[in-house]
Amino acid sequence: MVKKVFVVPHTHWDREWFFTSDQAKVYLLKDLKDVLDHLEASGQYGSFLLDGQSSLIEDYLNWRPQERNRVEKLVKEKKLILGPWYTQTDQYLASGESIINNLRIGMKQSDELGGHMNIAYVPDSFGQESSMPQIYQQLGIDDAVLYRGFSLDDTKQSEFTWQGEDGSEISVFRMACGYFIGGVVDETKLAQLMTEEPFKTVVDQASTDNVLFPNGSDMAPLRFDLPEFIERLNQANKGKFTFEVASLEDYITAVKEAKPELRLITGEQDCGKDMRVHKSISSSRADLKALNTKLQNYLANVVEPVLALGSYFGLPYPTKTLEDLWKKMAKNAAHDSMGNCVSDRVNADIKARYQKVEDIATALVEVTLRQISTGVKNDGHPITLTVFNTLPVERGGVIGKRIYSPSRNFKIQDYNGQNIPFEITAVKDVTELITSSTIQLDPGQAIYLPEKVYQLDVNLRLANIPAFGYKQLSLVSEQDQEIDLPTRQTGTKIENEFYQISVNVDGSLDILDKLNNHLYQKQAILEENGDDGDSYNYSPAKQDLVSYSTAQPHCSQCIQNALSSKLIIDYDFSVPSDLAARAKGLTDVKMPTQMIVTLDQASKLIKFELNVDNRLPKSHRLCIDFDSEVVTNTSIADIQFGTIKRPLTKKQALRDWHQNQGAWQEKPISINTVQSFVAMSDDERGLALIPQGVREYECIGKDNATIRLTVFRTYGMLGKRDLLYRPGRASGDETVPTPEAELNQHLSFELAMTTMQTGYDQAALASEVKAFETPLQVYQYAEFLNGRLTFPFNPVKRTVDPELSLFKTDDQLVISTVEQTEEGTGYQMRLYNPLFHPVGDKITFNKQPQVVQLVDLLGNKIADLQVDNRTVVLPEINHAKFMTVYFEL
Repeated sequence: MVKKVFVVPHTHWDREWFFTSDQAKVYLLKDLKDVLDHLEASGQYGSFLLDGQSSLIEDYLNWRPQERNRVEKLVKEKKLILGPWYTQTDQYLASGESIINNLRIGMKQSDELGGHMNIAYVPDSFGQESSMPQIYQQLGIDDAVLYRGFSLDDTKQSEFTWQGEDGSEISVFRMACGYFIGGVVDETKLAQLMTEEPFKTVVDQASTDNVLFPNGSDMAPLRFDLPEFIERLNQANKGKFTFEVASLEDYITAVKEAKPELRLITGEQDCGKDMRVHKSISSSRADLKALNTKLQNYLANVVEPVLALGSYFGLPYPTKTLEDLWKKMAKNAAHDSMGNCVSDRVNADIKARYQKVEDIATALVEVTLRQISTGVKNDGHPITLTVFNTLPVERGGVIGKRIYSPSRNFKIQDYNGQNIPFEITAVKDVTELITSSTIQLDPGQAIYLPEKVYQLDVNLRLANIPAFGYKQLSLVSEQDQEIDLPTRQTGTKIENEFYQISVNVDGSLDILDKLNNHLYQKQAILEENGDDGDSYNYSPAKQDLVSYSTAQPHCSQCIQNALSSKLIIDYDFSVPSDLAARAKGLTDVKMPTQMIVTLDQASKLIKFELNVDNRLPKSHRLCIDFDSEVVTNTSIADIQFGTIKRPLTKKQALRDWHQNQGAWQEKPISINTVQSFVAMSDDERGLALIPQGVREYECIGKDNATIRLTVFRTYGMLGKRDLLYRPGRASGDETVPTPEAELNQHLSFELAMTTMQTGYDQAALASEVKAFETPLQVYQYAEFLNGRLTFPFNPVKRTVDPELSLFKTDDQLVISTVEQTEEGTGYQMRLYNPLFHPVGDKITFNKQPQVVQLVDLLGNKIADLQVDNRTVVLPEINHAKFMTVYFEL
């Protein structure tokens, strides 16, 4: 039977790579103009797929706004195919809210120009994350055209059904040999084209007589003579194949009409056998990975909820500003940009975008908190501290805050006059700085301007901060006096209600879990080794030398406070200067490393800060090891909207690799990524780690019970060939040096550890992690702080109650974010199930809501929810599922 070949003209356009996005935009002007010209001039050309990402047309129209009408006409005629993405995101390192906003912005932007392609097109991202089917479905997308991560060992067919971790299913049409195979064709062999590789594989793997022929490649211009080329193909393949210019939609429709029997594939897809997935790209440029972790968490956990709370008080909701922030994050989330497998110049641009996001986001939070705080009744107290809680559960804890006071002797009280415990850790006289910058907007109106102003770092012990709301405190100044500050002392032990932590003679830690009387021995061991990899892959040195903190000289000190204590351990690390020294067994340079362990009162989290002077070593990796002492078959890690169990090793795949290495694109390593935490547990206890920088782990050692977190790794080239973990050609480009990726500078990273006294499903780990990543926000106001350093505000009437909770849940589901809808009619709250069994929840509002509904990610109503006495009982949802609740107050 004659097979039908759907030739889909496209380009895969990396916004930045070894070239900058500004350079790429210049070439885009030329190439996209050619596309528009040919789509208009040739009725035979059909359509052109603009890589499934609307940011390209945004770039084009920003520089050529006069072309908008022309673009709109071609989009409406389905000749220029846009969306559904804004950028081609990485799926493992981007958060769930980042991915959702990426798709929503891309779909909206495309629709404003005439419509979006309702197909999840992912030609080059490094693996397919298991939350994606659910996200696609909730956006009304049922079909996906994907490439990387799937294994032929699971299915030999290009078409199959993919089921995500939560059970959602979509139809997948896999590009068997990639998006680039039709970009360059030997025209002397047109009659053999479809019977020789790579197209022979494409034909053999097709489940029907319909074959996909992607005509394009990286940053490739369109083929001017495509209609004539199609005619030559048809002439050369008469009776065997017919070729036509088509869209992905045409191809998918034809396959579906043939009704093939499709195999079911489940879970995350990150296999590097048939194509590279660059499993350890998650630790490239650790400094920038840490910024991504920090900012995507801040946007969803703090910024959006704070702005929603401000909207409740009548403040304008900055929809366009938030969209701009998510766009900047999406540009950095594009798979090469997020992977940081780009040139040093491009990584500088990525860092600059992160810095812009941080500037705008922190200013949005500051101005919103200030406007709410200054409207709260203060009972005549001139200095207030308003504590904001953006989670839907009442909570407290020890938090650090920098405040300003007229005296070093003061009290902090709530509005009922109850004292709030605190301790001062640092003090500085800043009278001249503050009083000289204070602005008296009305010279006829007296303001509170003290004779002295001190800057103080304090630890506050807060309690009963209302769910999704605030509580106001007051600073009551008393007669000034000298104070004693905590000092470092020689010591090896700190403790609180839950843990006792001591430093061993080899510099490792023993951690006693008091709740179940279990001693975790020799924890937090630093491990340094060589990295012969590149910006895509970690690969161990061919002649390696591994150094451990337990073999390094060290000294320890402690700071004992009532609310927060610290262990400070300094390691005098000696390591090889480079791969050549490592091969010779030389430890010829120093890498001074400091570990600060913090234990707060009544906290089940142990916080770690690692400060590394990495100015001298090159091409190496630093990890930190924690022995869970749990014998199990799987690790537990969180994904975008839930958790996943992963086998500790890939035994069968490793056997296959060792027996037939030539059949693999890269070694099947068990280095994996997390969204927030990784844990190992049995039915009685467990240990969990919460990385705040690189979010990459591997289970190693006896019984694979030790969790190894990557702290950072360094390398000097964009791409290299013949790595131990990735044999053969270089990924990317092997002519582009990346000296900045050696990270020869002072580095600082944070993480936390906690233990469980039950199995994972009985613990509240996910909620504890969410609270850790969503710190309470404290805003201090005093008239003397209203000045040029913080932008002066006019005074407002104080009419708002000193305490408020907008709503609360029973903390069974984990909240992802709260946002106002784009239309401004109400709010959306997204919650997900972090456990491995069905879970429900309920929401209690501070007043009777007008409307409560379940909606999809586009805001379309799924069901009305019944409200009984301001309370809504949410339906149970299965493991790794999320729900979006729309409400109006």
